[in-house]
Amino acid sequence: MKLVLQRVSSASVDVDGKEIARVGKGLMVLFGAEKGDAFARADVLAGKTIHLRVFPDPAGKMNLSCKDIEGEILVVSQFTLAGDCSKGRRPGFDKAALPRDAETLYLRYVEVLTQSGLRVATGKFGADMRVNLVNDGPVTFILE
Repeated sequence: MKLVLQRVSSASVDVDGKEIARVGKGLMVLFGAEKGDAFARADVLAGKTIHLRVFPDPAGKMNLSCKDIEGEILVVSQFTLAGDCSKGRRPGFDKAALPRDAETLYLRYVEVLTQSGLRVATGKFGADMRVNLVNDGPVTFILE
């Protein structure tokens, strides 16, 4: 499982030209599932997402989590995170989880985030989406 977390002041996702989700200050998460990933890993990464201290405290140090600031989270599925670009010029997707397995893991990750009490919005799994965001910092992390 691979996640790209971006600290945002706002983020939204459109499908077929219509906005389907929007968040304010918080995190934008791109979610990619790989073969062999399990619920236990989704749970761990959800906990890490909620509690990772990437927001500034009053002294300007990254000391606060999304939970601490009562931020919002937008989660968008992105199977290309499982792409392998090590050979040739075309990415290979052999490591990507099958769509039904990836969606199950995606939904589990979102469920655990939601149980934290934070506001969580999502893209549409498997859809062609347009993601808009204002990266605050910029601050971006990769979780695996």
